[in-house]
Amino acid sequence: MEEVLHAILFVIIGGGFFVSLMIFEAYYCYKKGETDVYDFKETVVNLTTGAMYKITDGICIALYIGAFYDLVSSIGFQWFPEVTLVTLLITFIALDFFQYFNHRITHKVRWLWTVHHSHHSSDRFNLSTALRQNLLFPITGGWLLWWLPIALIGYDKFSVIIMMEIITAYQFFIHTTKINKLGPFEQIFNTPSHHRVHHGKNPKQIDRNFGAVFIIWDKLFGTFRSEEDAGKIVYGVTTPPAKPLNPLYIQLHEFFLMLKETWQYKDIRILFMGPDWLERRLAKTVEKRSEHEIAEACNNTSTQ
Repeated sequence: MEEVLHAILFVIIGGGFFVSLMIFEAYYCYKKGETDVYDFKETVVNLTTGAMYKITDGICIALYIGAFYDLVSSIGFQWFPEVTLVTLLITFIALDFFQYFNHRITHKVRWLWTVHHSHHSSDRFNLSTALRQNLLFPITGGWLLWWLPIALIGYDKFSVIIMMEIITAYQFFIHTTKINKLGPFEQIFNTPSHHRVHHGKNPKQIDRNFGAVFIIWDKLFGTFRSEEDAGKIVYGVTTPPAKPLNPLYIQLHEFFLMLKETWQYKDIRILFMGPDWLERRLAKTVEKRSEHEIAEACNNTSTQ
C-alpha cells in the first residue's frame, strides 16, 4: 500500500512541478512564434498516460515487484553495503548501466517494444512527451531487466527505488528542443541534443542513444549518434497510431495487435523477434512466391 501512496504522491507533487515547467516551455515557444511545438489535446493525452502508468506502477510494486526484489536479493550475492554517499553513487551508476541495456532490448524485442511504442509515437518533442508512458509496462515485465541484476547483486531496496526515481526524473528534462548543446556535459551525460536523435524515426536516428542519465554507455557499445550526424530529425514512429488522441488506444493497440498476429500466423517468434520481423518475413515470402511464379512462367514459355 505504501508504494501505491508513493506513486499517487509522485503524480500529485511531481506532476504539479512537471506541468509548471511544461507551461513555461509552451509559453516560451508561443512568445517565439513556435505555435506547433505543443498541441493542447496531445498534452492532455500525455499527462493522462503518465498518470495511468505511474499509478499502475505503484500498484504492481506493491503487489509483486517489491516481493520479487526481496526474493531475488535473498538468493543472490547479498552484498547489501552500508548506505553511504559512495554506495549510493555506485547504485546509481549500476542502475543507469542496467537501464541502458534494458532500454536497448526494449527496442529490439516486439513484446517489449509494443509497450514502449506509445512513448515514441508522438510527432512532437517537448517536455510533455516524457510523460507519454504506458500502463502495461509494469504488467508485461518491461521492468525485469532493470530490477533483476541490481537485486541479484544485493542493494537496499529503498535506495534502489529512490535512485530509479531520480534517473526517471532526469529524463523528463531531456525531452525538449529548446536546449541546445551543453558543452563538455555532452561527453558524459545524456542531453536534449542526444535524446532528440533517439526520438527520430529516420534510418540514421532509429535505435540510437539509449542512455538514461549517462551517454557513455552508447559510446562504449556502439549505439551513439550525435545530432550533427543524424540528419534532419523527424519525430515519431514508422507505424503511427491510428487514434493518436485516445490515451487507451495508444497504450494498448500495438500490444493487442501483436497478440492477434501471433494467433493469426501461429508463430510465437513474433513475440520475441524484432518489431519489424513479421513484416520483413512476409515481404520475403511474397518475393519468393513472385520469383517462383516468374520461373514457372518462363518454363512454360520455353516448353511451348
